[in-house]
Amino acid sequence: MTSYKTAGVDIEAGDRAVALMKAHVAGARRVEVVDDPSGFSGLFDASALLRYERPLLSTSTDGVGTKVELARRMGVYDTIGHDLVGMVVDDLVVCGAEPLFMTDYIACGKVVPERIAAIVAGVADGCRKAGCALIGGETAEHPGLLEEDEFDLAGAATGVVEASAVLGAARVRPGDVVLALASSGVHSNGFSLVRHILSAKGLPLDADLPELTRPLGEELLTPTRIYALDCLDLASRSEVHAFAHITGGGLTANLARSLPPTVDAVLHRDSWTPPAVFEVLAGYGGVTAEEMNRTFNLGVGMCAIVPADAVDGAVAVLTERGLPAWVVGEIVPGSGRSELIGKHPTA
Repeated sequence: MTSYKTAGVDIEAGDRAVALMKAHVAGARRVEVVDDPSGFSGLFDASALLRYERPLLSTSTDGVGTKVELARRMGVYDTIGHDLVGMVVDDLVVCGAEPLFMTDYIACGKVVPERIAAIVAGVADGCRKAGCALIGGETAEHPGLLEEDEFDLAGAATGVVEASAVLGAARVRPGDVVLALASSGVHSNGFSLVRHILSAKGLPLDADLPELTRPLGEELLTPTRIYALDCLDLASRSEVHAFAHITGGGLTANLARSLPPTVDAVLHRDSWTPPAVFEVLAGYGGVTAEEMNRTFNLGVGMCAIVPADAVDGAVAVLTERGLPAWVVGEIVPGSGRSELIGKHPTA
């Protein structure tokens, strides 16, 4: 007999996945979350915004890209959701917005309840680290479009910022200093190049390379660092003019997005040593310094632009939060460009 299940969609498996993920989702709440009795949407009490004079809602959406393929190959599903949250909420916080709530979407070839629950557990854990609620989501089974063990995920988040407190290019001026906030590794950008290098050089994910302290696959799957609460705390305790989330395009391209057309950012490569995983990718892949700079974060996942007299206090706040930070450059008169000068010290 023909049925939805024989066509490849298992409703019962989907229901079991929902049941398994409920405890994780329940742990990623805020007091403003209101249960929707219908179960078809998420509700958020907007009266919380009444404390703002002119609240601006900020929204962002993103995915994790082809990093999901490495997670699939390694059978590790509890960190990729964490990556998703980092990619989404840290775009929100660049303007100074506090992340309020997030929704996720998972597409897969076959619903394996335990796998879906592990992915959502990672999303929920990431939301807790970002201080936002996981307010809803969707899991879709796509037989015939995806293989049974294939999946992809995306998410969207909403935040709020006081209009008078919006950070960005309009506040940046010559004499400001650029702080680098350390990344946890490759994060979630550049994985098409990563996978190309692995394939071209025959590097297995369980390779123990002398440059690394753990197997290559584990290093590459290191979850994306979530900066939201660090940035919000920094902005509340020190003067900050702008942030820049360092994602696809690398340090210079993303930092330039936070500059007005009247200044340049001059960045010094010799102010830090990129983590060893980037040396591995460049060396084994024969990737030029220029290509590495425009593809990967190279150890800098977020930048903060602050007045010169706020540098020491800002670094102290971030150090207190366990986030390595250092002066990477300065803002000078110019035309809206960001430039790396010098060379990285030998790792």
